[in-house]
Amino acid sequence: MKQQLSERFRDILYARFTNHFASFPAHLLAKISPPNPLRRLLKIAGYAALRLVGNVFRPIRNPEQLQGAVWLYVVSQNNYEALRFIREARPDSVLVAGQSKEIGRYNAAVNRLSLRRKLLYYWQFPLVLLGLAQTEGRRAWRFFDLVFNAIGYYEVYVRALRHYQPRAIVFANDHNDDARALLLAAWACGVPTAYVQHASVSTNFPPLGFDLSLLEGQDALDKYRQCGPVHGRVELVGMPKADAFLQQKNQSPAVRRVGLAINTLDETAAIAAAVDYLLSKFPDLTFTLRPHPGDRRDFGFLAQRHPQLRFSDARRQNVFEFLGEQDALIAADTSTHLEATLLNVVSLYFRFGTHGVADDYYGYVARGLVERADTLPELATLLNRYRQHKPADLYQRAAYYNATLGTPDEGRSQQRALRLLGQWLDS
Repeated sequence: MKQQLSERFRDILYARFTNHFASFPAHLLAKISPPNPLRRLLKIAGYAALRLVGNVFRPIRNPEQLQGAVWLYVVSQNNYEALRFIREARPDSVLVAGQSKEIGRYNAAVNRLSLRRKLLYYWQFPLVLLGLAQTEGRRAWRFFDLVFNAIGYYEVYVRALRHYQPRAIVFANDHNDDARALLLAAWACGVPTAYVQHASVSTNFPPLGFDLSLLEGQDALDKYRQCGPVHGRVELVGMPKADAFLQQKNQSPAVRRVGLAINTLDETAAIAAAVDYLLSKFPDLTFTLRPHPGDRRDFGFLAQRHPQLRFSDARRQNVFEFLGEQDALIAADTSTHLEATLLNVVSLYFRFGTHGVADDYYGYVARGLVERADTLPELATLLNRYRQHKPADLYQRAAYYNATLGTPDEGRSQQRALRLLGQWLDS
């Protein structure tokens, strides 16, 4: 029993036991899992009281019929936007999320799977923790709160699958604990699974384990092959979420508007230093700061310091809408580099800080997709060069990442994905 549970949770918590996750900066890791054991216990108590017990008394009234439908399982706002085209094209599909999952501005637009019975499975916690301690060592104890949170997903999802008997499940995430639990439950219940890549992947991801995987390009397939054995059928379809924007490539011959895309790994002091430097160095350029939708830091102090600095709310503005308003992008490790290049927006790699978590995490610099600056003066030199002349064919660098670029299917990735998904479902 203990070994079986341990193996299951090693799979469910795959991303949490990687060296990459353990190397996160202390301030970021503390937001996910407090370093103090007492605080982790308090976090568990709060989770049990507010989320689990709260779910028991929160009724679920789904607006759509889940029985026999094709489920589109989402764990974030970005997931929703990646799979929405399937919902719009297939009347037999429904968007589904866990009972309390935060889906941003789409919270009210998804159907919910009840998590009330999660409470019944917490007797497993000591067994799971002891089993993981034997295989993962001290990391199991360091992240015991994350282990606690993951318990019960598999069992409640098995119950839901047996009750609703969906025709298939389409995922846009393959590494969150609840998504992996649903994938394991689908295997156990014989429910076919498909995967639509929603952002760039890395070699820290779990092995590809779906019956059908619709990847954006050769880059993703090459990386998944490094993650482990590739299960099921794989097709390269391009980037469905970009279709509507590929015909709107940036035609400006010079850089006048610059976006700064910030993620949670970027350090506040380094962000502020870069903003101070760039706005003083280029007073005639328009700069827009766009924090990641999951970044809860308050950057209002930058607005006070620089009234001319603009802001983009990632929870309200689509990334392609944001990029459509820029001539250049400056960012560290984010798939926004790829999306910018697809729209012929100059994209420059610059790390906001000295943390050791990721350095060219997606390999964009190594593959020649973007240029790199290691210092603010180097960044200014690059920006000044493109400020005078921006090539009209930058987007061609992205062909390795987007399989339809430069082909008759460019801008038709949704149709290609829907066709392949339909053939797979019918077979």
